[in-house]
Amino acid sequence: MTAAFKKALCACLFMMAISFGVDGVAAEIWVSPDGSDRNPGTRVQPMASVLMAQRKARNLRRLNDPSVRDGVRIILRDGVYELVEPLRFRPEDSGTQAGPTLVIAAPGEHPVLSGGVTLQGWKKAAGEIPGLPQTAQGKVWVTEAPRPGGRGLEFRQMWVNGKKAARASTLGDGALPRILSVDKQKQEMWIPALPQTFKDVGALEFVIHQWWAIAILRVKSLDVEGDKARVTFWQPESRIEFEHPWPAPFIDEKKDKNGNSAFYLSNAIELLNQPGEWYEDLDASKVYYWPRPGEDLSQAKVVVPMLETLVRVEGTLDEPVAHLRFEGIRFAHTSWLRPSRAGHVPLQAGMYILDAYKLLQPGTPDKSYLENQAWIGRQPASVTVACANHIQFERCRFEHLAATGLDFVRGTHHDQVQGCTFRDIGGTGLQMGFFGDAAFEAHLPYDPSDEREVCRFERIANNLLTDCTNEDWGCVGISVGYARDVTIEHNEISHLNYSGIAIGWGWTRTISCMRNNKVVANHIHHFAKNMYDVGGIYTLSPQPHTEISGNSIHDLAKAPYAHDPTHYQYIYLDENSSYIRVLNNWTEADKFFSNTPGPGNEWKNNGPDVSEEVKNQAGLEPAYRDLLEL
Repeated sequence: MTAAFKKALCACLFMMAISFGVDGVAAEIWVSPDGSDRNPGTRVQPMASVLMAQRKARNLRRLNDPSVRDGVRIILRDGVYELVEPLRFRPEDSGTQAGPTLVIAAPGEHPVLSGGVTLQGWKKAAGEIPGLPQTAQGKVWVTEAPRPGGRGLEFRQMWVNGKKAARASTLGDGALPRILSVDKQKQEMWIPALPQTFKDVGALEFVIHQWWAIAILRVKSLDVEGDKARVTFWQPESRIEFEHPWPAPFIDEKKDKNGNSAFYLSNAIELLNQPGEWYEDLDASKVYYWPRPGEDLSQAKVVVPMLETLVRVEGTLDEPVAHLRFEGIRFAHTSWLRPSRAGHVPLQAGMYILDAYKLLQPGTPDKSYLENQAWIGRQPASVTVACANHIQFERCRFEHLAATGLDFVRGTHHDQVQGCTFRDIGGTGLQMGFFGDAAFEAHLPYDPSDEREVCRFERIANNLLTDCTNEDWGCVGISVGYARDVTIEHNEISHLNYSGIAIGWGWTRTISCMRNNKVVANHIHHFAKNMYDVGGIYTLSPQPHTEISGNSIHDLAKAPYAHDPTHYQYIYLDENSSYIRVLNNWTEADKFFSNTPGPGNEWKNNGPDVSEEVKNQAGLEPAYRDLLEL
């Protein structure tokens, strides 16, 4: 080997190490639940917490330690990391293109970042339990509610051996009853009289099917008069529910539809009447559960959530977090407590209303016929990303979560979510972009003067999303608001209560920051299980140069409580959707809908006659089909 060849080879290897820094000599910090934060963080002597591993990595970068030239790997060994506060990744945690910061699972292992606590000390409940239905007496188990920080923990979810249990309700007790009437002025509803009486009416929750969303209202009073009952609700949700015009309970005055809006009740010991249901008595600090067949509460692992968010990746527009990668990490066990404390009345896609009302004189500068306004809040997510770029999630799992799975909120670009699983999620699986907030009315076009605010150049590919929206039925699989240059491709999305992919926001005809989005080769099926006014793929507002193509959409369920049971579609271009190309999408039936669309849309070759090749190529690519087996 000549000296010149050796020199050239060394140069080539050096360039390869720079290009593929994660395979070079990146610093390694090992973490294990059995480790100690006094340890140096080696494979043999791992640290115990991700927090302290972050701090060590941050210090290495701050001191320009030579070991970080090719990046930093925080390697998590198998086990559950029970977080007591969210992990925060700041600008100081950033890597570089050649030397990224990685938070990765050890080879072949499956670490879990959990926001939950374990319920222990279960015993078979002895004696008669006041209020518990006779059918459940002698069958429920009981334990003390946890008291982190010295205070009783309130929670709305519980998992037994990794399977979600059901909060006690009437949801599984047969066909849902329907509201009889609504009095907006008195802020009350009339319903059929219930077979139960409740010792603690003030803890009840009233869940209403409202067109494309549900509302969760805390009950203030329940007064029976003959075969009817009058229900009132706590504030602020009572005001919001009776003032906001869309969506509201449907009352079929003409009797020409499918009946009034349905409802169910939850959160009372009187409703705990079948296996798999649980109830938390906050006053007595007790948790009751009727085990499912095969569950032994003396041996089972029972987890309830404590944190709403596990990880926050947050920088600023001037100093973003950059070049951070999560691989093989499981994010699990989050809570969402707003419905317990202020109710939940959504506008759409889980965005809950802070204030909304009908305009006495319609019209805004953007929309002359707008007849209502709304200001909204955003559900929490297990992982949030804001003011960050080149953030990657590869082969991660988001599961057992109360609200949103993963949320890119604002100021993000050139990020990728690939090969991840989103399963057993109460709200939306993956969310991205701006939707409005307490200071920005939801129907206004969003086009900030500083483009850095906009989520852009993002890729969501080869992910499996299933059993999302299982608490807030009006959420979706993948939801993108005001964003641009977003590619959503080769995902499989299934078993949802509402739409599969929703892209766009604002109900506005004005061109905004939304453009150049691609929804390509996704496999969407078994959706619209409980809601309607729905689309397998749903759009809003102008989105120039946006394309929806090569998707496969089938098994659209017939929502049982829809007052208009035929108002569903495979692809739905809703209000002012404009400049969107819809091409070569296979659907099992020729059922599409456009609601007052704008100009410039192109429809071509969509429906059941599209080539089988399109159907077969949609969904997960071969390298990621193993996700279906997990």
